Amino acid sequence: MTRKRLDEMRMKMKEKDREIIRLLNERSQISLEIGKVKGEGGIDVYDPAQEARVHGYLQELNAGPLPGKSVTSIFREIISASRSLQRLTTVAFLGPEASFSHLAARMHFGESSRFFPQTGIARVFDEVEKEAIDWGVVPVENSLEGSVNITLDRLITSSLKIRAENYLRISQCLISSTENIADIKRIYSHPHALAQCQVWLKTNLPNCVLAEADSTAAAAQMVRDKKDEAAIGSALAANIYGLNILAEGIEDNSSNMTRFLVIGRGESEPTGDDKTSLIFATPDSPGALHRALDSFASRNINLAKIESHPVKERLWEYLFFVDMLGHINDERSRSCLNELKEKTTLLRILGSYPKGRERL
Repeated sequence: MTRKRLDEMRMKMKEKDREIIRLLNERSQISLEIGKVKGEGGIDVYDPAQEARVHGYLQELNAGPLPGKSVTSIFREIISASRSLQRLTTVAFLGPEASFSHLAARMHFGESSRFFPQTGIARVFDEVEKEAIDWGVVPVENSLEGSVNITLDRLITSSLKIRAENYLRISQCLISSTENIADIKRIYSHPHALAQCQVWLKTNLPNCVLAEADSTAAAAQMVRDKKDEAAIGSALAANIYGLNILAEGIEDNSSNMTRFLVIGRGESEPTGDDKTSLIFATPDSPGALHRALDSFASRNINLAKIESHPVKERLWEYLFFVDMLGHINDERSRSCLNELKEKTTLLRILGSYPKGRERL
């Protein structure tokens, strides 16, 4: 009886699979037609605002039992595949392959995009600026380490805009060619990763020698085929470099989060849940910053971030990076920025884009 019921349920599942495949191909056909219209109008294939709206209404449609996170993951790949039917999306990221920037890029654009590792953050900007690659993904801040200054420096001078953001929880794994953790005598990783896992290492592998590498992905490459060595890195690194995961989630702080920016040309349209990044400089006079910030406070505009950043060419002079909630095309935001322009010596909008979601 149990076997019969199981067979009946599997037949029902098979029918649903057939229906899903049919609907996916119908959706893909519509996507091809949308691609033609975009091509005729000179519109980018990747539209972060539209994709954010799609993910938003999918969450509204979902009544369970499938979790919202799963719906997002499934449709990220459906959207990525549909996008690739229109035109292949190319993405530059801070390499090497299997770095956390690589993981963030894959989680944002989906597997049907083509990814190009770069040797530094500056190279990511360079490749997108010269239009060799469509989009770039760069880290901008970490919840434990703070801002990534190289990214901030390039945002100041680059013609590119911030088109989207996403957050990645940094989960570290102990990975190795061996399957036995007792074999490990030396562990490689980036200094930040070693520091983030020091309690776990002291508790579980107190006698191991710790050695620094240029990145977690580089560490994974170093320990391939070495049975007495391990690396601290991502599960993606283990998969790409053919290593075993000996332990997962070994970071001391489970809330370690990195924010990444998607950079490119053009502007993102409002979605109703947006963020605007900008930089400004104030006159060298008492109360200048207070007066500038009053432009936001008087309109009840929330600031998600404000940070001073030194001007490299001029000693003791600073720019202020600000993330404010809202889109530049919102009436309240426009009014605020018009007033702010009168109170500052420099004002530059880095981009308005869909607000990312922090997921632990």
